[in-house]
Amino acid sequence: MSIAQLSYDDARTPVLVALRRELHQMPEVSGQEEATALRVAEFVAALDPDRLVTGLGGHGVAAVFDSGQPGPLVLFRCELDGLPIREISTLAWRSRVDGKGHLCGHDGHTAIVAGLATALARRRPARGRVIMLFQPAEETGAGAAAVIADPEFASLRPDFSFALHNLPGLPLGAAGIRPGAFNFASEGLRIRLEGKTSHASQPENGKSPAAALCALVAGLPELPARMGFDSDRALVTLVHARLGEAAFGIAPGEADVWATLRSVDDDLQSGLMQAARDLALESARVHGLAIDMGTEDRFAACHNDADATACAERAFEAEGVSVVAVDKPFRWSEDFGLFGSVSRSALFVLGAGVDAPSLHNPDYDFPDDLIPLGVRLFERVAREMCG
Repeated sequence: MSIAQLSYDDARTPVLVALRRELHQMPEVSGQEEATALRVAEFVAALDPDRLVTGLGGHGVAAVFDSGQPGPLVLFRCELDGLPIREISTLAWRSRVDGKGHLCGHDGHTAIVAGLATALARRRPARGRVIMLFQPAEETGAGAAAVIADPEFASLRPDFSFALHNLPGLPLGAAGIRPGAFNFASEGLRIRLEGKTSHASQPENGKSPAAALCALVAGLPELPARMGFDSDRALVTLVHARLGEAAFGIAPGEADVWATLRSVDDDLQSGLMQAARDLALESARVHGLAIDMGTEDRFAACHNDADATACAERAFEAEGVSVVAVDKPFRWSEDFGLFGSVSRSALFVLGAGVDAPSLHNPDYDFPDDLIPLGVRLFERVAREMCG
């Protein structure tokens, strides 16, 4: 009989599906996950963990199952937050909060980690400790940093960390992982150019930022190629631009450009961000404009540890999971990458279906069939490391 059959009761799956659908109806965006965290804490508290931490890094929840014996501290992390996107599905469990939705699958990831807690409550680890971390604010990149900076995290600092993310476009239940680079680093750069407005009939009496704006719109996306990198290593995506006001009588005096910069590793990301700042400063100088810059949504690159990756691969094999080749890192970001700075970590993907709506689409819904599989894979890893 397999480990999963011994320690995880598939009869619990309906309970986890019900939890997932309940959370799906009550999405809360990054930093506002108070009710979600309360519901999750209530669920795991009923499992009698050896320690339950709330308010971690904001609204984070951590449940600890402690063997009382020496051994590794292994962390399994999921996310609590939804997105500021209006869901358009007609599902019975669709979002009840207008303008917000669980359209990335964090509700499903949470149900999986709650299922792991259920399995460990039935049979505790034989050595070391296992932590279930329900993390806030993943979508903004702020959550992992806040959790790690929280003084409570010092006693929870793991030796190994694991996470999964569902991925539409892959066959349902197929898994993908690779050692080394797995997800890009990313950061948003805001640039404001300030000149001087004038009457539209006398533009010479003002100082328009139009030419500088055009230079940045053309130049920012070209930066990676100018630095010698193709899109498998770095890219810059323009996400917003604005010039002056929508008025025919006013020559513009200010402009905004927003761009998201992504790179395969943190060092390259730092260089790309500096090159973008330098380009903006030079454009402002040439055109005699004032400039202000800021950054948001910073995500560290995710690099998978070789040993942690191998452990996940053994779990795939034991569960008979189909494995798809991941030949290069994903260009989307995941703030789980920051846990690689405090532990040996691995993130893997589980296919949500070839024809499933993409992540962040307004009609996306996490496939419930992934919940028992995700629980079994995480439990395989936990039992290998902690018995």
